[in-house]
Amino acid sequence: MAAVSSSTRIGVVGYGHLGQYLVERILKDGPGLGLTLAFVWNRNSDKLKGLVPAELILHDLSSFTKRQCDVIIEVCHPHIVKEFGLRFLSHSHFMVGSPAALSDPDLNQKLRQASQQYDRTLYVPSGALWGGQDIQKMNDSGTLKALFIRMSKHPSCFRLTGDVLFDWKEDEGRRVLLRGSVAELCPLAPNNVNTMAAAAVAAGTLGFTGVQGEIVSDTTLSDFHVVEVEVTGPDGFSVHTVRRNPAKLGAVTGSATYNSFWNSLLSCKGHGGRVYLC
Repeated sequence: MAAVSSSTRIGVVGYGHLGQYLVERILKDGPGLGLTLAFVWNRNSDKLKGLVPAELILHDLSSFTKRQCDVIIEVCHPHIVKEFGLRFLSHSHFMVGSPAALSDPDLNQKLRQASQQYDRTLYVPSGALWGGQDIQKMNDSGTLKALFIRMSKHPSCFRLTGDVLFDWKEDEGRRVLLRGSVAELCPLAPNNVNTMAAAAVAAGTLGFTGVQGEIVSDTTLSDFHVVEVEVTGPDGFSVHTVRRNPAKLGAVTGSATYNSFWNSLLSCKGHGGRVYLC
């Protein structure tokens, strides 16, 4: 089904805060927009009981093919992209909500090849990235020279590997936790760098090894996540954007990003066998 039918069947993989939001929006607003929920999968299916109609709960993700989806959305963890991404693309368009998984060059290449082979689109949602389309235009025209992204959040909002934040104190203020290429940062903070990963996809010439990032813990950010993007072009051209995304303490995803994902889903109408930033 290289082209999406008039009634687009959506499979949602993951039922955290973002997955729950998308499921609720599809059930509520989907029929009027030509969207139908085909299935919902969560690692712990008990979490779905009473919240998702029983006939829509998929207990075994390997059986997703029986639900005949037009688009599958992953919103849980890069591991799912690695384990199922190729299979998803062999049957449907695939929106990868954890683009940090694409920092693995082997997986990145295989997913791109599968997209072309099966004529399915590998969608990468912009999420909290501001100006992604402009970055992509500069990349495609050969004028993008450098790209830097800084993500600053309250320490309770990070889900990092290792113990880099084990000793944080409420009054410590600002602390730079990690700095380096996006390829280096993705394995260290797989749930917190998807904005950076989306930027690396937009800046394909620089890629994950060329785009630079910084992760900052700041205890004064009790109400917002802050994403700064610095773009450098030729002859002194530069752009610096600052996005303040309302977020509660402990929230991995800022509130404005939920609607961004919904709008990305609405654009998943089939764009051929390629990677598409949406």
